[in-house]
Amino acid sequence: MTQDTEQPDRVLDPSLLDVLVCPVTHGPLEYDRTANELVSRQLGKAFPIRGGVPIMLLDEARDLEDTIPAGTSK
Repeated sequence: MTQDTEQPDRVLDPSLLDVLVCPVTHGPLEYDRTANELVSRQLGKAFPIRGGVPIMLLDEARDLEDTIPAGTSK
C-alpha cells in the first residue's frame, strides 16, 4: 500500500507554533485551521500548510487583503 505524500487534511503540530515566527518580520504567527495556513498580521500575508508542513516562503504566501469581505474598509 502506498501512502499519499500530499495530505491536505493533516493539521499542524501545535508545538510548532511555539517556535515558528514570520520569516520576514520575525513576529508571531496565528494558525488558521479553517484555511490551513499560518497568518502573519504584521506582514499581511498567510503561509500555506501542506501535508502538515508550513511552507514559509514569501513566494508561496498570499496577501491577507485578498480576503477582505466586500463592504468593509481596510
